[in-house]
Amino acid sequence: AFKAAVLIQQWYRRYVARLEMRRRCTWRIFQSIEYACEQDQIKLHNFFSYLMDHFTPSSSKERDFISRMFISGESFKEAELEKYCDYESMEVPDSYTGPHLSFPLLPDHATALLEAFKQKQQLHARYVLNLLHETRKHLKQLPNISHVSTCYSEEVTICGDLHGQLDDLFLIFYKNGLPSPSKSYVFNGDFVDRGKQSLEILIILFTFLLIYPKEVHLNRGNHEDHMVNLRYGFCAGLIAMSRASLRNPTELPFSCSFSYGFAKEVMQKYKVHGKKILKMIQNVFCWLPLATLIDQKVLIIHGGISDTTDLDMLEKIKRNKFISVLRGKKRKESNRNVEIQEINGESKVEADPAGNEAALSLCPQPRPAQAPSMANKLEFSRWVRQTVQEQIEWCRKLVDISESEDEELTYSSMVSLTDLDGPCWTRQEEWKQILDILWSDPMPQEGCRVNTVRGGGCYFGPDVTGKILEKHNLQFLIRSHECKQEGYEFCHNRKVLTIFSASNYYEIGSNRGAYVKLGPDLVPHFVQYQANKTAHTLTMTQRQGFTVALISRVEESAFRALREKLFAHTSALISAFKAYDKDNTGKITLSNWATAVESVLHLGLPWRMLRPQLVRSTADGMLEYKSWLDDLAMEQRSQEHIQSSLLEVIYRNRSNLETIFRIIDRDHSGLISFEEFRQTWKLFSSHMNIELTDDGINDLVRSIDFNKDGNIDFNEFLEAFRLVKQSQ
Repeated sequence: AFKAAVLIQQWYRRYVARLEMRRRCTWRIFQSIEYACEQDQIKLHNFFSYLMDHFTPSSSKERDFISRMFISGESFKEAELEKYCDYESMEVPDSYTGPHLSFPLLPDHATALLEAFKQKQQLHARYVLNLLHETRKHLKQLPNISHVSTCYSEEVTICGDLHGQLDDLFLIFYKNGLPSPSKSYVFNGDFVDRGKQSLEILIILFTFLLIYPKEVHLNRGNHEDHMVNLRYGFCAGLIAMSRASLRNPTELPFSCSFSYGFAKEVMQKYKVHGKKILKMIQNVFCWLPLATLIDQKVLIIHGGISDTTDLDMLEKIKRNKFISVLRGKKRKESNRNVEIQEINGESKVEADPAGNEAALSLCPQPRPAQAPSMANKLEFSRWVRQTVQEQIEWCRKLVDISESEDEELTYSSMVSLTDLDGPCWTRQEEWKQILDILWSDPMPQEGCRVNTVRGGGCYFGPDVTGKILEKHNLQFLIRSHECKQEGYEFCHNRKVLTIFSASNYYEIGSNRGAYVKLGPDLVPHFVQYQANKTAHTLTMTQRQGFTVALISRVEESAFRALREKLFAHTSALISAFKAYDKDNTGKITLSNWATAVESVLHLGLPWRMLRPQLVRSTADGMLEYKSWLDDLAMEQRSQEHIQSSLLEVIYRNRSNLETIFRIIDRDHSGLISFEEFRQTWKLFSSHMNIELTDDGINDLVRSIDFNKDGNIDFNEFLEAFRLVKQSQ
């Protein structure tokens, strides 16, 4: 009996170990693909910023279009924003059965909202805009770093990323209680994107913020950024590609809701007033505080720190200047005089009497000399070089002028006014401070280096953590930003705590959510959960089997996404494989296969460990890579047998094409107007040095408008790429 017990124990331990290894491999796949897509987002934005910096508008019309596309979010002044987002003129019809709001808000309003959202009701656009208006007024009075004390409440609850998963927020409130004078909360950013109910989460959090301004605190995350919100999602939509045909543009799989970006969600839910709501939210996001300090001992920030993080600088930065943190590094720093002018409301930007959507008259633009003929390439090139610097300086001055606050002084402006004789930081230094705390991740190694995996922020080691904590007399750091299997994780000798509150983030069963409670002793107490209604009704025995089934399901989903990623890089993989196949045998060793795959995808995955799930075992230890790639293509190809090379290109560039579409679609209508396309094409053709007349551009845009309705939708946009690829 003893020997049998030992054998059973050994078997069980091996089984649990294998199960855990499968979980970890699955986790690495999901996380690597997610971070790779974030990196693509930043690269794409950097490309557009480069185009803008090097584009010389030939007319005021082109200049205004480019300014609206990339700068309009920062150009709205106080009165103009309120006029554009005027909610008082909206009438709530008698047929409206959703919740009603009146200000100042009361706890009953919050309760009514919670019940309404549980019943899938929608708040009227008038109330949404009114709420955003009041939230913005409140946030403007807050410091960059909120200060919370445990003396006034029994404990403080800190929640991490929610990412539009409303069920997780409901579960937190159910387990921990609603915000109240005795129940303080800190929500640590990333409220939106990827989940289906980001807007509902914002409405609930902003409502509680206004009802309990001393007990509810919101930090900004890297997804509270309108450039990030333009991207639809990271990988959920890839599955749909193999189920639909690309031959008919009306049957494209992207017409369905395959994943949820915040901009898309708002426009779907509020088709009439969605643009106004998005514009107001963009402005609210830039006023969110950057960090929270509990008892002057625990620092809460969304991402992390770097070796240059300075809380004194963070306290005094005019945070509203950075509507999109992704934009900062392309800007040239403004000088001290310009900053002082902004603080005193002496900005040179004045209101546009026409009152159009841009609502600004730009500062005088330098007029370039008459352009020479394009026939003389050398002369034209010299002319471009002479004028482009003037144009770039003009654009950067324009971008660096923030809105002037004539109505009232904000907290950050008052701090700046009291410290005019202190150190003056450049915009580049301020931008890096914010970028680092929103995008950085901890690493086990010493030092601080660029975060190449995400494409933004840095990796910081335990030595950096120790120095920052010692410098500011802190005990430990709480951050979010990274999904953890158990919902939380300590690192750096328990000096850094990651808390993540969105359960089932990658797939049902992929991870738990968690929140942490701190009392006066500042000892963290964790609560874990999983917002899965099915698992709650199972017995213990059923739950064990359910867990195994979930792991298998999550694993299958992860490997499906990974195979799609491999298929999307077929051409590059063939080139990499041929480098190891010197004799053109069509075969390579499995070890070379693993090395080649990593050299192409750069995902940092343990390919040798993943090989059994991706490659069939061979007797001689060699892989016929062409037949393996053919198998991948067959798996991804639709029923109508789309050309593999075409499908590969669509897979690889789909997310970027979506983001480009959203950038061109300036008004978020879901359609690109001919004028929007025409001006954007001029931006591209200038970069690619392609001459195309206005008539040629008109012919091009009409050829893409397949249904001849005068606009280009995303299906037509994608179909144009398919036709071009086929013709090539």
